[in-house]
Amino acid sequence: MSESGFRLDHRLLRHRFGRAAARVDGADLLSREIARRMDERLEYIRIVPRRVLDIGCGTGADLALLAARYPEAQVLGADFAPPMLARAQTRQPRAGLLRRLVGRAPGGAALFAADACALPLARNSVGMLWSNLMLPAHDDPLPALREMHRVLEVDGLLMFSSLGPDTLRELRAALPDAAGERVHRFIDMHDIGDALVKAGFADPVMDMEMLTLTYADFDTLLQDLRANGLTNASLRRPRGLSGRGGWAAARAAYERLRRDGRLPASFEIIQGHAWKAAPKTTEDGRAIVSFQPRPPRR
Repeated sequence: MSESGFRLDHRLLRHRFGRAAARVDGADLLSREIARRMDERLEYIRIVPRRVLDIGCGTGADLALLAARYPEAQVLGADFAPPMLARAQTRQPRAGLLRRLVGRAPGGAALFAADACALPLARNSVGMLWSNLMLPAHDDPLPALREMHRVLEVDGLLMFSSLGPDTLRELRAALPDAAGERVHRFIDMHDIGDALVKAGFADPVMDMEMLTLTYADFDTLLQDLRANGLTNASLRRPRGLSGRGGWAAARAAYERLRRDGRLPASFEIIQGHAWKAAPKTTEDGRAIVSFQPRPPRR
């Protein structure tokens, strides 16, 4: 699904997210707000999962939220950057004797390193998948969504968020584009919807809204993006910014957007959910026919 040959450097992404682990807490205002909104949506969805997986859990900020909403569920956290998991482990509650007896802390999550496209979990083993801003790390969401569909139980729920193409539109316009795209490209909501259907999900529901964060200066914006691992990782990204002249031009262009003493940064937020329905065909393509017993004759 990658359009126009767009490909991400996944080794670079893993390195950047690993490096961001030490500084993302406190700088992740956007993901915390999105997590709050995702959690609010669960108020209207009836599901009692036995196992919940936060895929792309980062430093584990959402794990306590999931444990609080589903106190009877086993909560799992997976991320492809080991330093993120190491930081998440330090946030887990202490358990003492009970942890030694049952193997994990009460309210704590079992954490493991994994790529979203190759989860070390059995088929139909998770009742709910939670994915907060993990999809932007994929140039094509379909392989990850297929893997999520594989591990999800029938009637299980995928709850997710992502970023759309208008994210960082001010920065995209300010940076010189003569040498190529300088801002990470984000997947359109309709393409995500198509990928959900191709992956086998049923009844996808999505919506989009724009959020604007403001910054005191250009450097603070760039520092925030680095702290959250949101810098450009395209394989075709241009190197450098034409020296001091390029940076000066970018700063000047962005300064023209200043309002009330602040610089804006727009984020197109995509939120949605989808269900795993009972399969209609077997893996080799044969149709599954369900027979219902006849009601007894009177």
